[in-house]
Amino acid sequence: MTADQIVVLGTGGTIAGSADAPGDHVAYRAGQLAVEHLLQGIPALAGVRLVSEQIAQVDSKDITPATWVRLAERCAHWLDQPQVRGVVVTHGTDTLEETAYFLERVLGPRKPLVLTCAMRPATALSADGPQNIADAVSVARADGVGGVAVVCAGRIHAAADITKVHPYRLDPYSSGEAGPLGYVEDGRVRLVRPCPAPAAVASLRQIAGDRGWPRVSIVLSHAGADARLVELLLDDGVQGLVVAGTGNGTVHEALEAALAAAAERGIRVLRSTRCVEGRVVPHASDRWPAHPLSPVKARIDLLLQLLAA
Repeated sequence: MTADQIVVLGTGGTIAGSADAPGDHVAYRAGQLAVEHLLQGIPALAGVRLVSEQIAQVDSKDITPATWVRLAERCAHWLDQPQVRGVVVTHGTDTLEETAYFLERVLGPRKPLVLTCAMRPATALSADGPQNIADAVSVARADGVGGVAVVCAGRIHAAADITKVHPYRLDPYSSGEAGPLGYVEDGRVRLVRPCPAPAAVASLRQIAGDRGWPRVSIVLSHAGADARLVELLLDDGVQGLVVAGTGNGTVHEALEAALAAAAERGIRVLRSTRCVEGRVVPHASDRWPAHPLSPVKARIDLLLQLLAA
């Protein structure tokens, strides 16, 4: 059987949003249009064997672990079908980097799993969603592509590298020092570095089902930080803490004392950095382990570690 089918899963977001006026790019309602509607009238999709399914219809700022699990289950189902070449997920931009990283960690797919999005609603005078969808489908069909990738504004990003760095422009993402995986140019995919090897660290079976998720919160180290937020989180039953440190993961002394007290009570603590680029360089004298990626991605790994335990 020829693997030439592309599955498009919809989750809502700005790409499925609508506004009262074509020029309104801010006061719109996300997650209004079905994924089938988004696929209509895109010339580049003519002749492509497509299957679509609506998984959720939410503004991505409101996404929950339950939605992550449902999406991962459907991605796993479709990727396992011999006729499917790849899966595309339409998603909101705000938490796309978290969803992409989650899918990479629980699925580690060898086939292409491509997330795409839009910064303007579907009703905009010059909506960016249709071109992003067309580009994502091109990437899902391309040779040499595997694992979880994100396609936006003609750029292809790896799930571990991508970060949203701008609140409004049509190309809001950066892959930092790593740079994009490649580009989509007039429907043709040009990779400039190999796609990362799949690196799943959690089993989807371990996290599926109706179960409670651990409480993991992010705290920010800053000038004048104190212990109060950590104390409140401890009183509220938090089970894991990620500290977004300054510079190389350094932590204000008052906040450090509170984190030490939390660790003594069995709370897992991870360090990351609030710097947009670079990674924390660990040292033997570090009190807590350093995570190499952003605080939101460190939080996902800590969630999965606590679930596995």
